[in-house]
Amino acid sequence: MKAQPGEPLHFRPVSLDEIYAARERTKEIVVRTPLLKLDDDDGPCQIYLKLECLQPIRSFKLRGAANAMLEAGREALAGGVWTGSAGNMAQGVAWAARELGVPCTVYMPNTAPQTKVANVQRYGGNVVQLPVKEWVDVFRNRGYPGAEGVFIHPYSDSAVMAGNGVAGLEVLEDLPDVDAVLVPWGGGGLCCGIASAIKAIKPSCKVFAVEIDTGAPLAPSLAAGEPVEVPFTPNFVDGIGSPFVNLEMFELAQELVDGVLVVSPEQTASALRLIVERNRVVPEGAGATATAAALAGMAGGGKVVALVSGGNIDVQSLVTILEGGVPA
Repeated sequence: MKAQPGEPLHFRPVSLDEIYAARERTKEIVVRTPLLKLDDDDGPCQIYLKLECLQPIRSFKLRGAANAMLEAGREALAGGVWTGSAGNMAQGVAWAARELGVPCTVYMPNTAPQTKVANVQRYGGNVVQLPVKEWVDVFRNRGYPGAEGVFIHPYSDSAVMAGNGVAGLEVLEDLPDVDAVLVPWGGGGLCCGIASAIKAIKPSCKVFAVEIDTGAPLAPSLAAGEPVEVPFTPNFVDGIGSPFVNLEMFELAQELVDGVLVVSPEQTASALRLIVERNRVVPEGAGATATAAALAGMAGGGKVVALVSGGNIDVQSLVTILEGGVPA
C-alpha cells in the first residue's frame, strides 16, 4: 500500500501469501539466519537469538528493502531509489540497489555512526546527512525536497513488512514450541511484519515490542489509546528510539502486539556484552534490546526468541561496552 506525502495511510496485517511470496522473491539476496540458544543458564527463561546480524549487511533491513524493490520492478526503479535511515535501511537499500544496478540516495541523521555511513558509501549509495529534527520528518511526510526515484520507507510499507515477516516464518519453523518473540521497535516494520506471520500461524505465541527508554513512544501511546510524543535522546542504541510513532504503525501494533517492554541503555549494554562473551556474536545496541528484556524476565518463562536485529555497532562503542561501560 502506497501513499503520497501527507496522505493518511492505514495498513492491515501482512498476509501469509505476501510473506511467502516475499521469501521466494528475495531468496537470492537474503540469508536464512540461524536461531542460536543464548549460552546462559541463569536467566528467567530459555533465550534463543534470531541472528539477523548475520545478513550480508549485518541487519534485517535487507529483507524489506529487497522485497520492496523487487516488487516495484526494474521499470519503476529506472529513476533510482531513495530512503531515510539512521543506517541499517540505508545499507539495505544501497546493497539491493547495487545488486539491481540502480542509483541510490539515502538521507541519514548527522548523528549516524560513521561505520554505517561508510558502509552505505561502500555499497555505492549517495549519502545526504540532515539535522535529526529535519531527518525524522522524512518518515512522517514520506518525502523530502529534491528527492528523486522510488521511495522505500524504512518501516511503513506493506512490502517492507512482508519481507521482514519472513524472519517470523523462520522462527516458527526452527522453534515450533516458542512461547514468546521479542522484537526491537524502532518504526515498527520489523515487529509488525514478524507478528503478522506468527499470529497467522501460531496465535498463542506472544509477540512483544521492545523499546529503549531514551525514546519509547509506543508504550505510552498504547496506554493512551492514541499516538503521543515523548522526549528523545540520541545514544548508542541508534537503530531504534524516536519521539513519535506513526499513526498507521500504532494501529497495527494495537492489533498485533501483545505488549511493550522498555529497557535502559545500561541493561542493553549488559546484554550486548553477555552475547559477545558467551556466544561470540556482535550485536549493535538496538540488536541487544530484546535480549535485555528477556534477561530481565519481562517476557516471563518458557522459550523466548530475541531478535538480534543488527550488528553494525561503532568500534569505539563496542570497546566501551566490553570494558564494562555504557557509551554516550
